[in-house]
Amino acid sequence: MTPEQKLQRLGLELPPAPKPVGSYVPAVRAGSLIFTAGQIPTKDGRLISAGKVPTEVSLEDAQAAARQAVLNALAAVMAEAGTLEAIARVVRMNVFVNSAPGFTDQAKVANGASDLLRSRASPERPRRAGPDPSIVANLERVGNRANSLGASENQGEVMRPPQTF
Repeated sequence: MTPEQKLQRLGLELPPAPKPVGSYVPAVRAGSLIFTAGQIPTKDGRLISAGKVPTEVSLEDAQAAARQAVLNALAAVMAEAGTLEAIARVVRMNVFVNSAPGFTDQAKVANGASDLLRSRASPERPRRAGPDPSIVANLERVGNRANSLGASENQGEVMRPPQTF
């Protein structure tokens, strides 16, 4: 089953590759890595969530926003690599959370992104500890990709271990 088919089975589909909203490109290849940048929680051209967690945005809505940002990042990777099957694993993921004072559950927001990536992981490929998904995806399968999720001031950054695909 392809990664795209796995996403469909979860009721998800990759959006079209995001267009830059600043002075950057959504994905750049450097050797066997593809780096993504500026991936925010947009769907159908609209920001799906904005505000501080948890005072203006619920934890659940923030998790959904993190999932959408990862889908956008995967779309950017696919546009660069040609297929998600080319991704051997996610090397690093940065999740930026616009947090209200006193909010300390940034990791729970990041789980919205990590759990989506984990749901795509092949059971025969072990997970490894280390830094996780801005997204840097390793393209080992093809040979020869960092994703920011909802960044703004008063943010908490969560570093997570890599996910295998």
